[in-house]
Amino acid sequence: MGVKEDLGRIADAVQGRFEAQKRVLSFEEYLGLALEHPARHTRDAARYLRGAFDHYGEYEVDRPWGPARRFRLFDQPFAESFEETRSEKLVGHEVLQEAFYGVLSNFVQEGRANRLVLLHGPNGSAKTTFVQSLMRALEHYSTLDEGALYRFSWIFPRGRDGKTIGFGSTDDGTVSGRSLAHLPDANIDVKLPSELREHPVLLLPLDERRTLLRRAYDAAGIEGSVPDWIWNGQLGHKNQQIQEALLTAYRGDLAKVLSHVQVERYYVSRRYRVGAVTIGPQMAVDASERQITADRTLNSLPASLSSLTLYEPYGELVDASGGIVEFSDLLKRPLDAWKYLLLAIETGEVALPLSNLPINAVLVASSNEVHLQAFREHHEYNSFRGRLSQVRVPYLLSHEDERSIYDSQITPQVRRHVAPHTTYVAALWAVLTRLCRSVPDHFESSTLGRVAADLTPLEKASLYAHGQVPRRLSAEEARELASGVRLVAEEWNSVDVYEGLTGASPREIRAVLLEAANDPARTFMSPLDVIGRLTAFVERADHDFLKQSAERGYQDHEAFVGQVHGCWLDLVDDELRSSTGLIEETQYHELFDRYVSNVSYWVKKEKVFNTVTGKYEDPDEDLMRSLEKKIGVDSEHEAFRRNLITTVAGHAIDHPGEKVEYTRLFPRFIEKLRDAYYGDHKKQVGVIAHDVLALLDGGNGLDDERRSSAEAAQKVLEEEYGYVTESLREALGELVRERYSS
Repeated sequence: MGVKEDLGRIADAVQGRFEAQKRVLSFEEYLGLALEHPARHTRDAARYLRGAFDHYGEYEVDRPWGPARRFRLFDQPFAESFEETRSEKLVGHEVLQEAFYGVLSNFVQEGRANRLVLLHGPNGSAKTTFVQSLMRALEHYSTLDEGALYRFSWIFPRGRDGKTIGFGSTDDGTVSGRSLAHLPDANIDVKLPSELREHPVLLLPLDERRTLLRRAYDAAGIEGSVPDWIWNGQLGHKNQQIQEALLTAYRGDLAKVLSHVQVERYYVSRRYRVGAVTIGPQMAVDASERQITADRTLNSLPASLSSLTLYEPYGELVDASGGIVEFSDLLKRPLDAWKYLLLAIETGEVALPLSNLPINAVLVASSNEVHLQAFREHHEYNSFRGRLSQVRVPYLLSHEDERSIYDSQITPQVRRHVAPHTTYVAALWAVLTRLCRSVPDHFESSTLGRVAADLTPLEKASLYAHGQVPRRLSAEEARELASGVRLVAEEWNSVDVYEGLTGASPREIRAVLLEAANDPARTFMSPLDVIGRLTAFVERADHDFLKQSAERGYQDHEAFVGQVHGCWLDLVDDELRSSTGLIEETQYHELFDRYVSNVSYWVKKEKVFNTVTGKYEDPDEDLMRSLEKKIGVDSEHEAFRRNLITTVAGHAIDHPGEKVEYTRLFPRFIEKLRDAYYGDHKKQVGVIAHDVLALLDGGNGLDDERRSSAEAAQKVLEEEYGYVTESLREALGELVRERYSS
């Protein structure tokens, strides 16, 4: 097949897609489409954005405080490449997503976007990522039938007498009802687009438009009202002038007027600033007007239009029409440079020198807390606050979420081996710097307030990431904290100084990780590299959060480095223990199952059937006492057993038909039992650790049995946990020095 055939095949495919997507329509064709799907084709910007949320759907994510709703569009399922996904996927922030969706729903209910949405939070807290992720979703949504967008242009072909049809030509060229929309471009003399991408139905007279839309909504069974922009809206000044001139020329024949309308499908594009625009703080003019004849010769315009003096609007607000506009760092602008937005958003129009510009866009602004606080102290703030929807965007407080950012954005860029847990230590340290000590008076329950205030930063980080309750708590305290995780997480919602306001930003942590990754003296990147650079980062103290005074373990950023080092060694220790094969993970799970079974019979005062002897026997008191000793129950055994069975029964009532998972119901006890098992084998684990290190250095002095055990452990550590020789030597070397030196 030759080049000509290839090009022909490609051209046919493009033309097929063009026609299938209904790229060019007459007004009548478009109106038929709109009446067939009125909910889809009569949306303003707020409904369009909410439609994108709804189209991609939602799902529940498990959080320690319960399920949270997450919208799929922020996962970027439509991304065309991994590069695009990792750069624009929003990690975590389900509360932010829910809040923004709620704001959009309010706009829909109220008929239009009548407030400016202000995303505020510390620098680097994903405000821009949130908006860019949303804009990317709109780009994809607009390519689908469900998200199709249309705008119109006025077209004027040249008549046989050489004059433009509709404006002085003796050749009418139009028969009422026959559209000029599908004429070839070669036959079109002038084409005047709608810069605002106004909805084509605005071309219909107001009363008739309302009647038509109400009938279409009723026929489709749509509850609710038509968006205010379409129900009450009017054409912009330029298009109104053109329509009036045509009505005069055609003596009121609307069908002939509409024959000059060409409806085109368009697509949201950040690159070309169509329906998705970001305005930086340095920009001062967001919209203005210019005379059309400034860009075209007078001879190219119809005579009647040339005499009208037409002006077209331009600027960022015009480019964003129909979609979303982001005012990045809005509060860095002087108030006088942008307060017109707050005035305009109330009326839905921006006053330009010669006309009013209708606003059909969701206006989103971002600001850090420093500038927001300064704005709140301004004497005009109270008069503007009702026109703002303020949405808080704090730093992430789950180190698992934080870690996933670095795993997706940093690790793929590193052209060398990245040792296990490298991003974990960075993420954990970052989250520790952001946490605040709870205030007992913030809680109605005095017990919960006391327990929350006594949590160490590490304990709080584990609570937020995994719902893990400290082992040191009593059974009552543990229950109170486990049931009150949501209250702890939401403690700061109603105060200005909140958890996640200060601390290390992801930008700063990325810089630390990239610095470690580019160390020319290293052949791989490891947790120790990161820990060393975090130490230097703290010592420089060139960030405000590093100058905070420590309070009962919080804001002690230097101490956090040591704690993170210890947590890393805990993980390496766990991996080493698992790799030895000395204890199967199922062993202590099975033991705990047997324990609960015996306790259940003990509480009911029933006999247990012994499958070995074939007899009914009393519950195994030795087994129960032995396990209780391992998990730290030294007294009140009977009360402990009764409380345990009460918890199991309560779970069974709340989750009927669901098998009880003791690892989730009693994680503290399982963990204590596991540690007790490993404590019994610590000496053997230490021997194997030394032997693996010896094996990595050649294995001299190891007999066959010890070599075999070391080789088996090394294989597990490399194949299941992701180590290579160099990173394994470093991790085990550090572990042995700190915990198995004797």
